[in-house]
Formats: sequence, C-alpha cells, structure tokens
Amino acid sequence: MEYQIRPLRPEEYPLLEEFLYLAIFVPEGEEPPPRSILAAPELQVYSVGFGAEKGDFALAAETGGRVAGIVWARIMDDYGHVDDDTPSLAISLRREYRGAGMGTAMMREMLALLQRAGYRRASLSVQKANRAANLYRRLGFQILSETETEYIMVSSFLERP
Repeated sequence: MEYQIRPLRPEEYPLLEEFLYLAIFVPEGEEPPPRSILAAPELQVYSVGFGAEKGDFALAAETGGRVAGIVWARIMDDYGHVDDDTPSLAISLRREYRGAGMGTAMMREMLALLQRAGYRRASLSVQKANRAANLYRRLGFQILSETETEYIMVSSFLERP
C-alpha cells in the first residue's frame, strides 16, 4: 500500500479527536467506551487547543486522499507524562490500515522530528495487553515505570541505535 507521511494541517486538527477515540485500547471481547468519554479532562489534554503550544507536533499518514493515521506529540500532563520537558506521544491508525508498517514509519518520522526540534526524549503510555507495546520496544522505547495494567515508556534520542 502506498502512503505518504506529512505534517497534519491546522484545518485537520479536529481529526485529533476522532483518532484519539480510535487510540483507546479495547481488549478483545470488550465493548468500546461511548464517544462521550472524549469529554473527560484526562483525554481533553490530547486535543484541546492543539497547535497553540511550541511543543505541539502532528504527522498524518495519507493514502488515497484519506488520512489513515495520525501520530502527535505535545507537552501535557497525560497518562505518559514524565516531566515538563518531554513530549508525550499518541498514535492511532484506522483499523483497516493496522499491521502494514504504517505505524512504525509514522513513529520513526515523529521521533526524528522531535529530535531535530531539540527534544532529548519522548514518552508514552501503553496498556500491557496492547500489541503496540512490542512496536514501541522495537523502536527503542524502554519501560520507565509500570502499573498492573500499563507501561510508561521513554525513548531517549541520545541513546537510540
């Protein structure tokens, strides 16, 4: 499948809410939460006012004129928050585009972008049961801390292979 990774355009920022909903991990056999969950303050930090801060970065994967996935970063007090100098990452792909390498390419591009912007590392939170945790390990993320159900992972640009 052919696709291109490009900056998310400001007029596309409303898509962040849709992709945030798609990023919510739903274990096999469980029902997804209602879309109203996006109004929760702990989820609002991912999209409200996006683009207004210097640490806001977003890339889109586009195929056939359609945004298939988005990876975005911002300094925010979210689930993957490490400190006020480390951008937290979120990534989401439409279901039909998962498993084809697009997510890996998007993450690599975002990590390179953050490194060029002068950041020393990036963080994220992932449910232990989420297969994406393996992707993050392959990309050089290391577990910084964990709870019973999730990891907080960090990719240090100074230590990446």
